[in-house]
Amino acid sequence: MGDDTAKTLHGRQRECDALDGVVRHVRAGHGRVLVIRGEAGVGKSALLRFLSDAAIGCRVIGAAGVEYEMELAYAGIHQLCAPLMHLRERLPDRQRDALETAFGLSAKAAPDRFIVGLGVLGLLAEASDVQPLLCIIDDAQWMDRASAEILAFVARRLLAESVGLVFAVRDVGTAQELDGLPELRLRGLESVHARALLESVWPGRLDQQVLDRVLAEAHGNPLALLEFSRSLPPTSLAGGFGFPESTPLASRIEQNFRRQFEALPVDARRLLLVAAAEPVGDVALLWRAAGRLGIDAAAAEAAESSGLIQLGGQARFRHPLVRSAVYGAASSSERRQVHRALAEATEVETDHDRRVWHLAHAAPGLDEALARELEASAERARRRGGVAAAAAFLQRSAELTPESAERARRTLAAARAKFDSGALEVALELLADAETRVLDELQRASLAYLRAEVIFTLRRGSDAPPLLLEAAERLEPLDTALALEAYLEALGAAIFVGRLGGDVGPSEVSAAARAVLRVHPASRPTDLLLDGLATRYTEGYEAGMVLLVRALDAIGRGALSEEGDFGRWFWMRWLVAADVWDDDRWHDLASRAVHFGRETGSLVGLPLALGYRAIVHVYAGQFTEAAALVEEARAIEAATGSAPVGFASLLLAAWRGNEHDAAPLFDWGLKNTQARGEGRGIGGFGYATGVLNNGLGRYEAAFAGTRSATEYDDLGITGFALLELVEAGVRSGARDQAVSAFEKLERGTRASGTDWALGVQAWTRAMLSEDADAEERYREAIRRLERTRIHMHLARAQLSFGEWLRRARRRAEAREHLRAAHERFTDAGALAFADRALRELIATGETVLARTPESRDILTPQEFQVARLARDGLSNPEIGAQLFISPRTAQYHLRKVFQKLGITSRNQLAQLPAGTLGST
Repeated sequence: MGDDTAKTLHGRQRECDALDGVVRHVRAGHGRVLVIRGEAGVGKSALLRFLSDAAIGCRVIGAAGVEYEMELAYAGIHQLCAPLMHLRERLPDRQRDALETAFGLSAKAAPDRFIVGLGVLGLLAEASDVQPLLCIIDDAQWMDRASAEILAFVARRLLAESVGLVFAVRDVGTAQELDGLPELRLRGLESVHARALLESVWPGRLDQQVLDRVLAEAHGNPLALLEFSRSLPPTSLAGGFGFPESTPLASRIEQNFRRQFEALPVDARRLLLVAAAEPVGDVALLWRAAGRLGIDAAAAEAAESSGLIQLGGQARFRHPLVRSAVYGAASSSERRQVHRALAEATEVETDHDRRVWHLAHAAPGLDEALARELEASAERARRRGGVAAAAAFLQRSAELTPESAERARRTLAAARAKFDSGALEVALELLADAETRVLDELQRASLAYLRAEVIFTLRRGSDAPPLLLEAAERLEPLDTALALEAYLEALGAAIFVGRLGGDVGPSEVSAAARAVLRVHPASRPTDLLLDGLATRYTEGYEAGMVLLVRALDAIGRGALSEEGDFGRWFWMRWLVAADVWDDDRWHDLASRAVHFGRETGSLVGLPLALGYRAIVHVYAGQFTEAAALVEEARAIEAATGSAPVGFASLLLAAWRGNEHDAAPLFDWGLKNTQARGEGRGIGGFGYATGVLNNGLGRYEAAFAGTRSATEYDDLGITGFALLELVEAGVRSGARDQAVSAFEKLERGTRASGTDWALGVQAWTRAMLSEDADAEERYREAIRRLERTRIHMHLARAQLSFGEWLRRARRRAEAREHLRAAHERFTDAGALAFADRALRELIATGETVLARTPESRDILTPQEFQVARLARDGLSNPEIGAQLFISPRTAQYHLRKVFQKLGITSRNQLAQLPAGTLGST
């Protein structure tokens, strides 16, 4: 351990113990993750050096984020994984191909970054089979976004691997991908330790008042204390010492490094600048570039003797702030010289795009040839899945373009790429720049469309629908196909905003869209979807029904992938399937979406698909399966930083009927939807409130919730809410409102004509009937709902019929239907409705035995998923690929399953009683 490291570990016993614990767990075969957060200079790098020294018996690999490489996709994991790439042959083909493409070793189709992530997880797991592995990532706040997301994903999937991931991150909201992982907050040293550190390095006695002032201004920052002692002679403190109060600590430390840098000979400074401009740390490349600049070997001795850099097998700066201090101290012409030398020293065959990147930084002015090369590099980056890198190349390409029209085109392309990569604020800045250029009408309309998309994505508020509608109208005479997409986007935004919208709602957008469709009839599946929705919102539900069914029919088996609309339009199609009461398509769309997301590794869209598939499971009475998918979605959301898809959790809690567990979800749901401006979420909240309270027998509360939900026509929610309103109204004495709700519901269910729709219609009509017609209606409802997957509505109809029969004193018949309802509710876990059925059964004189816990009650959601896939014949690697975990973690969960179920082999999973692990 170096002398500086030992000194900066004054007072860090607790932190060192935590890092020792990471090493112990990794050696014992357990995955461990730790994020060290703290301000610049507080000792993060010293702790990482301590960790590296303490990792006896472990293989240590590392990477460091570099600020100006933040937009070069996969640069971080390339650094980390390069020593392990010889293990890639052990990975499944798709993971190996994804890694090779991401790292530029092949030119196959663009991989999804989370298939790359699964490949990284596989590489780490394979390496840990040979020797426990410790991965150290410094300056993670400067890691490129793709690498940060992938490493966050890997960190959340480690369990049974002998792998440790330790990140060092600057404070102040950086590296948000790592939020939620185990953290070690590193603060300034306590006064006694700070004083001991300063006294240990100061070459003489210090005046007590001066000492107190230095300690106060350093705020316990170890690097600040060390650098002050090195950068100032003792005599400089005679008259007192102070810092400008407005200068951030990182800047003060960088200034000290800068003073040391500027005191070096010219060639040593130039060598350090070359190293700062090329963060890979390749010493051979460093010397090739230095040779082109006329820097001789003597410069290395001066550079290393300064303590600012080590030039061994790899170029390593003493502290990350040295790099920024060196690069910041150079003039623009010096930087250009260095980047040109690095470009010339970079081999074209092996790293063409990095060469172009350096050339772009070396360019003194406009350069069309280089702009074209950057554009080509952007396309290669896009094919590799590096959207952020593509955006960076395009942005620089636009900046170097001399011709105005071409510059405008490239700026628009860069803005679109920035939007696709999630850099929304930068996209808006580029759009503002493009707006000052010479644009043709189509470009101006496209610019308006993209700006509206960015605003909707940023705020999800009522300002987006009118902007999207205006963009669609501007595009209409210029590009019909793009205009129709913009109309569908505007309609989707209006549906999303719902009751929180302003003057532009679904009806206004639909009227404008239909005017275009009359001239340009729908042909693509997305156009048919637009036509059906627009008709629904202008001419009514019944008129739109036929067109919406036709739109669903038009979605062929390969449409989701071929159109590239998985994330963009899927949610509307799924809501339409619910809106027309088509449980087959509802189930099929959600299942296909989950399959597509897993097959392609599209983890950005997969949480939404998992949430929708979970909801389908809820209505089928498969609550355990739903909970497993919800947990999977949460894990992916945490890994990707995507917005939470919370309605599935909310609905599952409502159907379970556990008010204690549901209350915090309901509080979160309402606040979250209102904060995001998601008006249809308010409708969903009201509907879920109705389900919960109808189950608990609190019909007045159910009536209030569902009445508010039905005050606005929310796609895919209103019909369900009307159903709950009928029951709540009948049982709370609000019969007139219940009749009115039924009349609205009946118009839709009659137009649909599916067994689900007509079963719901018969059931709700029966609840309103007071004569002999009720019995026939209930029997019809049960017959129809038995032909659907919607077992929860079937059980509700059986419960209602049993209650009606008991009131008619037909106890024996009542028991039959109440028993069936009770069993369905109990099997599913719908506790409140099961209690309702139980009370009715007891009232008929039935004796009900307590049921023993089933396997689904003792397995965790992850164990349940693994057990089902193992039962269906999947191997551990196949299970890992399905659930985005490593094969070793799959085996770990399977061992737990065997212990809990009292079995010893996979074959016994298939022999468990029917329904134990759900349907295949």
